[in-house]
Amino acid sequence: MTALNTDLVYLTAGLALLLAATVPGLFQDRAVSAPLIVLAVGAGAGLFLGKSGTDTLSPALHPAVTEHLSETCVIVALMGVGLAIDRPLGWRTWNSTWRLLLIAMPFGIAAVAVLGWWVAALTPAVAILLGAVLAPTDPVLASDVQVEGPTSGGESHREDDEVRFALTSEAGLNDALAFPFVYLALFMIGKGPIEQWIVQWVAWELIGKVVIGAALGWIAGDLFGRAVFRFPIAHMRLAERSEPIFALAATFAVYGLTELAGGYGFLAVFACAVAIRRTERAHEYHAEMHSLIEQLEHVLTLAVLLLLGVALTSGLLAELTWGGVLVAAALVFVIRPVVAWLSLLGCEEMSGPERRVTAFFGVRGIGSIYYLAYAAAEAGVENEKWLWSTVAFTVVLSVLVHGVSATRVMRLLDLRREGGAVADR
Repeated sequence: MTALNTDLVYLTAGLALLLAATVPGLFQDRAVSAPLIVLAVGAGAGLFLGKSGTDTLSPALHPAVTEHLSETCVIVALMGVGLAIDRPLGWRTWNSTWRLLLIAMPFGIAAVAVLGWWVAALTPAVAILLGAVLAPTDPVLASDVQVEGPTSGGESHREDDEVRFALTSEAGLNDALAFPFVYLALFMIGKGPIEQWIVQWVAWELIGKVVIGAALGWIAGDLFGRAVFRFPIAHMRLAERSEPIFALAATFAVYGLTELAGGYGFLAVFACAVAIRRTERAHEYHAEMHSLIEQLEHVLTLAVLLLLGVALTSGLLAELTWGGVLVAAALVFVIRPVVAWLSLLGCEEMSGPERRVTAFFGVRGIGSIYYLAYAAAEAGVENEKWLWSTVAFTVVLSVLVHGVSATRVMRLLDLRREGGAVADR
């Protein structure tokens, strides 16, 4: 095998980003998304590299690098999601979110685990790991289903769009709340009989780390917000100087602090963003911060997808079986739509069509890549190559299905609302 040509890397990355930026605009009425284009370019590059005998680029072979790259992508995305949400945090105002997190997510994990155990003969621990890895959702990969960004100044708020709000806020929280289930699988793999660690898992992984992450993130966000918008010395207020880099500084600082304290950093970053957003909610600085984070998030996301595309045609799918295909198809077309739809029954904020659309668009993406890389780096996992093949195929299937359908489905839903159609409740 020959070493990777860095000049070729730059050429491929530049071409992929250029096509991702231009092609979707040329086909506005067609289902062509930037993630889909980047995956295709990456797959083409992977075929070329394979024929030239270049070293294989695969997340399965470089779990630590994959973990940290996808980790950075996720935390930047979480800051962007938190800043984008206009709606104040509350039990009733976020009703649809809590339903998706507390009902749909655990039942979805269980369903995927049972299916993996049944069709692929996975051990219970590996089956649970598969379910947990595929739990996070990522609306960035189908941008039409996420909120557009923070409204500020004289703009009118878009809080009546329950579908986009539910999918965006769900993604902001389930990236963190899937972590306890990943640890459940890792404990089952490496800590012996369940009675030796179940109390530790419940007390620390399920409750303690969640509390620490939420508390530190909220407190930090509140303090940051006060400093940025209300600092006693006016010229020291970053909001008055329009310095959006603060959002990135807050992202890394809060994540690092929370991880050092033993909490879930993903949860802390999202909580921090929501807390900052509630401070001077109508200030234009929120839009400036979100714009910077959104651009960085897109670059990082497309970079990860480009590498995934290269890996797809460089052997990453070599261990894919019909069982893995069945798991992916069942998750995208059956499990997620059914458990999410059931969780939203009785949700008065949504009409029948809105519940069905929300249930369908459980986009799988970068979070799944991160969790599998994390688990692979933490412990020796049985069927690791099969897991990589199955998770990669699931992400690609989700990007394809949801990316292709998002624009048209959301347009039809918006037209239905504008036409004043009678909602099914």
